[in-house]
Amino acid sequence: MPYLPHGKRLLDLSLAGSALLLLWPVMLLVAVVLWVGFDGQVLFRQQRPGLHGKPFTFYKFVTMTPARDLHGNLLPDAQRLTPLGKFIRKTSLDELPQLLNVLRGQMSVVGPRPLLMEYLPLYSPEQARRHEVQPGMTGWAQVNGRNLLRWEEKFRHDLWYVEHVSLRVDALILWRTVKHLIKPEGISAPGTATMERFTGSSNTSSL
Repeated sequence: MPYLPHGKRLLDLSLAGSALLLLWPVMLLVAVVLWVGFDGQVLFRQQRPGLHGKPFTFYKFVTMTPARDLHGNLLPDAQRLTPLGKFIRKTSLDELPQLLNVLRGQMSVVGPRPLLMEYLPLYSPEQARRHEVQPGMTGWAQVNGRNLLRWEEKFRHDLWYVEHVSLRVDALILWRTVKHLIKPEGISAPGTATMERFTGSSNTSSL
């Protein structure tokens, strides 16, 4: 059986299904805590690009309030991220609902992280190759710096994964992910509450 796509899909179903069976009490507890702490809000839903850039509904547990300024614009992430939200993000509990995306075949356990739809026209042809595989809950960039990386570095890691995807590489990423969960690092870029926005690359020739 070739690893792509059949072997990888079988691994996704096995891992996501097992994780949901083991972690549903944790997810239920997080949902209850968020229901109380965020006035009934539990899930964050957003359209993200999947395989070949096809949009799908991406799930996370909420970590930020919907607070807006007088003009109706969302406040900066740092002002909307609550202490509870920071803890949820630091422990990566906010990512658990993506197990449902994996079971639906919209994501893989391992792959480049799904970014924003608005970034699609900003990618260089090489950067856009990150969509040649399904997006993942964790990936090569996440275990090599996560949000501490510059965008160009992150895309290099994504492209490396696209060109080297295999069972061995996925197993290595999963092992490193477990180590990062034990010792969380790179949750936020320096000086920001989350990752700075991508506005296009001024130098894509090195990719």
